[in-house]
Amino acid sequence: MIRDYSTAGRIARFTGLGICLLFTLFPLYWILVTSFKDPGTIFAYPLKYWPSQWSLANYQGLFEQSNFAVFLVNSLIVSTVAAALATVISLLAAYVLARFEFVSKGAVMGAFLVTQMIPGFIALGSLYILMTRLYLVDNRWGLVLVYVAVSIPLCTVMLRGFFENVPASLEEAAMVDGCSRLSALFRVLVPVMTPGIAASYIFNFVNCWNELFLSVTLLNSDSNKTVPAALNGFISSYNIDWGSMSAAAALSIIPTMVLFAFASRYIVEGLTAGAVKE
Repeated sequence: MIRDYSTAGRIARFTGLGICLLFTLFPLYWILVTSFKDPGTIFAYPLKYWPSQWSLANYQGLFEQSNFAVFLVNSLIVSTVAAALATVISLLAAYVLARFEFVSKGAVMGAFLVTQMIPGFIALGSLYILMTRLYLVDNRWGLVLVYVAVSIPLCTVMLRGFFENVPASLEEAAMVDGCSRLSALFRVLVPVMTPGIAASYIFNFVNCWNELFLSVTLLNSDSNKTVPAALNGFISSYNIDWGSMSAAAALSIIPTMVLFAFASRYIVEGLTAGAVKE
């Protein structure tokens, strides 16, 4: 009887997981299928879940009627640079918070955590005024600066957990052998923390790649727009270009999929590195 209950429980779990997987993957499937439909058949009734004839018209129109290649390059530049800068700065900040004791340490950690509870769009008005006065509106590097500032708090908290899981004796031994503290950090601790650093970088990259509100607010010209801002441009007051939007969404998923494919090992190791303290 116990074995029957165990089997029924496994069946129920797998069924629930299968349903969740279906709900998760179906939107991606629908975007991909819609992108390959002929524009005239997208709104056909009844709905066709598998097109009878595949077409590249949406992709051709996407590149012929818009500067989508430029949008992709802008997103790659902004996301790569912002994620790298935020990870490096957060690495140094996390090292200080993990290895040193000072009066305002608790307040700093509390401030970092509080910033994650406040929706970013609340500060859009004041941020736009600040960036205007700095002459950084409609500037990719201005957007990079904002992304770095937004990414640092959470990334610092993540990396601090990884530092606390690394024994301090490693850097102490390196310093005894003649390394400075900074040299011990980059020569000894950084190689040990590679999975955690990679996971933090990927987390920052994906957040910057998918961010919409800041990019729409701070970028105006097509030569500077990123992919999320371009996707928003397919929505007008009276119409939504579902074909081009689906094609653009399908292409915008590729960089993150490639990144996760090459770094999946580091992601798993990084997410579990700070889970247990010895």
